[in-house]
Amino acid sequence: MRDEGACVSALVLGIDPGKATGLAVYTRGELAALATCTPGELVAAITRIAPSLVVFEDSRLQSPTWGRGVSRAALLKVARNVGQIDGWCALIEEACKAQGIEARGISPRRKGAKLDAARFQAITRWDGRCNQHERDAAMVAWPFRNFKGRN
Repeated sequence: MRDEGACVSALVLGIDPGKATGLAVYTRGELAALATCTPGELVAAITRIAPSLVVFEDSRLQSPTWGRGVSRAALLKVARNVGQIDGWCALIEEACKAQGIEARGISPRRKGAKLDAARFQAITRWDGRCNQHERDAAMVAWPFRNFKGRN
């Protein structure tokens, strides 16, 4: 008898961490849901969704680029923001580890450029409303949308 479960894609959760954290859920390779949550709601969202795989944009995988001619205050603000996101990436990994969920961090560069709503719809066929954080979450997980899980 053939195991039908082995042929079905697992639930995949894409995350774009930030003050407004984007979430994207893929079911059977199709984009099924988009949402935005706060960092404080993130662990509960991972627990509630219970994906087989979490793919998140991981700021720790890309060296920061510091602009010349930018004020010290602006550089400190960027450093603080990147530090917060780095912490949220660590939180995602720990939450996934505690629940036995596979987690993969993807560098911002590997995720690709930000997409406007029209281009996003053309790629994903998503025709609902969405914001930039949700689109980023969907695109970080896009290459993994047909993830089959471990056998």
